This record gives sequence, C-alpha cells and structure tokens, in this order.
Amino acid sequence: MTSEARLEHGEDPARGRDARTAVPRSSHGGWSPAAGREDPIAILRRQAETRVAELLPIRYGRMVASPFAFFRGAAAVMAADLAHTPDSGLIVQLCGDAHISNFGGFAAPDRRLVFGPNDFDETLPGPWEWDVKRMSASIEIAARELGLGAKRRGRIVAGAVAQYREGMREFAAETMLRAWYERLDADELTARFGTRLDTDSSEIFDQTFAKARRKDSARAARKLTEVVDGEPRFVSMPPLLTPLAELQPGGDPDEREDWVRELLDAYAAGLHADREHLFRSYRFVDMARKVVGVGSVGTRAWVFLLVSLGKGDPLVLQAKEAVASVLEPHLGASEFDNHGERVVRGQRMMQAATDIFLSWQRSTGLDGLAHDFYVRQLWDWKASADLSRMSERGLVTYTRACAWSLARSHARSGDRLAIAAYLGKSDRFDRAVAEFSAHYADQNELDHARLAEAIAAGELEATVGI
Repeated sequence: MTSEARLEHGEDPARGRDARTAVPRSSHGGWSPAAGREDPIAILRRQAETRVAELLPIRYGRMVASPFAFFRGAAAVMAADLAHTPDSGLIVQLCGDAHISNFGGFAAPDRRLVFGPNDFDETLPGPWEWDVKRMSASIEIAARELGLGAKRRGRIVAGAVAQYREGMREFAAETMLRAWYERLDADELTARFGTRLDTDSSEIFDQTFAKARRKDSARAARKLTEVVDGEPRFVSMPPLLTPLAELQPGGDPDEREDWVRELLDAYAAGLHADREHLFRSYRFVDMARKVVGVGSVGTRAWVFLLVSLGKGDPLVLQAKEAVASVLEPHLGASEFDNHGERVVRGQRMMQAATDIFLSWQRSTGLDGLAHDFYVRQLWDWKASADLSRMSERGLVTYTRACAWSLARSHARSGDRLAIAAYLGKSDRFDRAVAEFSAHYADQNELDHARLAEAIAAGELEATVGI
C-alpha cells in the first residue's frame, strides 16, 4: 500500500528498472482476499452515510442488476482490495474509477469529439497500477457478460494491457510537450484500433459517435423541459428528475430564487474572465435534482436551466456533489480542501480537453450543511458505448482505445520514462494483470451475490428498474 501519495517531477527510467527488482512484474498476477476482508455491504453502508437516503434504493437496485453493474458502483470495495496489492511506487494522477464504462466521447472546446476517460469523481494521486487493474478487471467482467470463454477473455484483457504498455513506451519516446498534447479523436478510433472490426461493430461505433454529436444543451432542454406560462421548466419525473420547487413545497419562492442566485454567482466568480463573460450572457430559469449514474446515485446532483439574453437558446449545467475519494483512506487525504477542486484539477490533469464551463464551488445545501460541487455542461457530446451490444472484435477495439487513452492520461502526470522502463518490452505484466483480473472477477461475482442476498434479507432496500 502506498500512503500519502503525491505527484512528483522528474523523469528517470532507472527508477522503473530498479522497481522490477523490488516488485517483479509477475507479482501482479495472483490475488486473493486479504485476511479479515471487510464485508462489501459494510463499505456500501458507510458510503451511504453522506448520501440522500431516499435515493439509496435506486443505487442498490441499479447495482444488483448484474455483476458488471455491481462493479461500476463498487469502486470503494475495490480500492480497499487494491490497497493490499503490490505496486512499483511510481505515482500518477489516478482516475480512481477507470472501469471501461467510464471511458467515452466528449466535446473538446474546438468542437471535435475526443475519446478518453470521462469520470473523475474519485481522482487522486496514486500508483498507476490501480487504474490499470480496475480497467482490466472491468474488461474481464464485461467479457463474461458477453458469454466469452476464459481463454478469449484472457486474450482480450492481456491485449488491452499490452496496448497500455505500448502506449506508455510511445509517450516515453516523445517530448513532454508532445506527450501532453496527444489525444484520440473519436473519428480515429476505429481506424487506429479496429483493423479487424466487423461491419456490425463499426456501425455501433459510428452510431454512438453520431448520437453524441447531437447531445447538447438544446437536446437536453427538449428532453427534460416543458413550457409553463411561456417559460421553459424542468419536467417533474421524480425521483429521477425533481424540480427544486417540489423539494421545497411551501417554501418562499423569493428566498429560493435568492439562494439559487447565490449559488450561480459563486460559480461564476470561479470561472476565468472570458468564461464568466460568456456565462453571464445567460439568465437563470429553473433548477432540479437529477439522479445520475450507478455509483453516484445518492450524491447530490443538480441541473440548472439557463437561456441566453439574446435568442433564448438554452444552456443546461450540472452541479455534481464531490465527496472524499474512495482512494483517500488508502492513499492519504487530498491536498485540496474542496473536493470539487480535487475533481476539477484531476480532470484537467488527465483529460486531453475539458469543458469550458468546468469549475468548482462550495455551497450550503437545502439541509443547511456545506457541500462541495463541480460544475460542467450536462451532456455536451457525451458518448457512451453500449457494451451489451458489442461483438468480441468490438470489445477488443474499444478496450484498446481505453488502454491507450489511460496511458496517455498517466503520461501527463507521472514519470512516463520510469513506467515504460518498468513495463519493458515483454508481456510479463500483461499476462500477470490478466490473471489478476480473472481472480478479481470471481470475487466480484461473490460480492454481487452478497448484495443480492442483503436485499433479499431486508438488510438493504432496492428499487429495481429505474
């Protein structure tokens, strides 16, 4: 376990070669539960202490749907397990929850669709191996749900890890600036990683990216709002989308509006001057609580509807609560007091391009307590692949793009020369992590079954299907 992990400056391939002696690459292969491993239900209960209680059944209902769904919501469980695994001592900015559904397309400010990691709620400096192992375990689990056999699953996982290793060698051969500027445009993905892609899989990628380009504030407004007395308002779809007025029935509308304006003024003050100028060309219209994701369900997430002062075109922003990273109990507390700042700074470190409205704030909630948030556009071309529809070749293409993108993100913040030297040219690390992933997928199935048992026994309440 690495404690108080912090990013470092410097590039030294000798560190990576020396680390092979202390932590052989083959040592990453075996895995078994640590003695006294904590019950995963206890970990989920502890996370629930700071969440909105009425939304927790939705979280558990979504997690129990499948082993992969459980894995998506169990970042805290895996963080506790990873704390007992070997690492080389080389630190990067971790995504913290690098399962393959947290990779996808997003809009760059130059309006190109870029592919890479796109969820940073758990970001924190830590051992690069942790992200690689969470990504690889998710590939094994996804491949099981597609019905692939053990040997085929192993080849896909090892192939993705090999792509990470080769990508890191590629970045180690470049200058720091060039490595920093590298990115993967979505239009390049299938050409670069899908040389044997079948027609159906190519169509899935094309359709996914085409759909993403249509996902913007205008579409969010069409989907999530209705016109009331000549003004757009969020529709009422509780518990998934609940307008603020319904969460405060009988409250003073003027006080409510003053509270919202204070929130937005605090957010605007944290933007760069040019972005603040752009933001202030919109006026606030409505606000609602929105349920998002799987693991995030129960944290506070708000959506804000604004319209421009000119043509009245919409802008939909999302303010998502940021709490302590699940990695912090094992890697030390974040250096940032505001967890919204932790998320935003980690995202800017890892992501090739970020939303122009990305910022953070701390504000007093409806419960009278202070909460940290990070803010961004709600969708803005967000593309997520439907893993359940993928063929084996499609999964190979997608996971290799994920692995290359993860290496690129790590190369921006860590010692890419040392990591490349540690990985070397052989497939020892690839095979070891594939073995680890198979073992961990077995444990994930047991943990998923434990959740199902807890729900059946009444230990946890679950709402399935929403």
